[in-house]
Amino acid sequence: MGKSMSGRILNLLLWAGVAYFCCMAVAHFFGIKVPILFIYYDTPYYAYQDKIISFAVVAYICVFVSAARSGEVIFALVAIWVTVLGLCAVNLSDALHSVLSGQSTLPYWLQTAAIAVYALCLTIFWRQPRNLSAH
Repeated sequence: MGKSMSGRILNLLLWAGVAYFCCMAVAHFFGIKVPILFIYYDTPYYAYQDKIISFAVVAYICVFVSAARSGEVIFALVAIWVTVLGLCAVNLSDALHSVLSGQSTLPYWLQTAAIAVYALCLTIFWRQPRNLSAH
């Protein structure tokens, strides 16, 4: 039996996440500070922290590859939603505001929102096949 259309879309979304996280890992490893690959692209940082982030992102890559290959998506969903919550916490934090010197957090919120939309799409397409099979 072939995959449903929503299953194929979910798989495409997961592989898109793999590609995104690969790009993010490379950007952090080499210090290529561009928005979306670096959420806090214009804040002070230490190069060694970005190397650590690049290695940590490999865990996301592995989780998303595993989800795309096996169809077991729950851990990828947990990871991406915890990321969204974590970014929200950082965006609201005194620590971030102290380095911004009054600069707006809007660019970070927009990037956080983009990741949240991605997470929502994953969640919707993960839920669809289950709802369809119940009918």
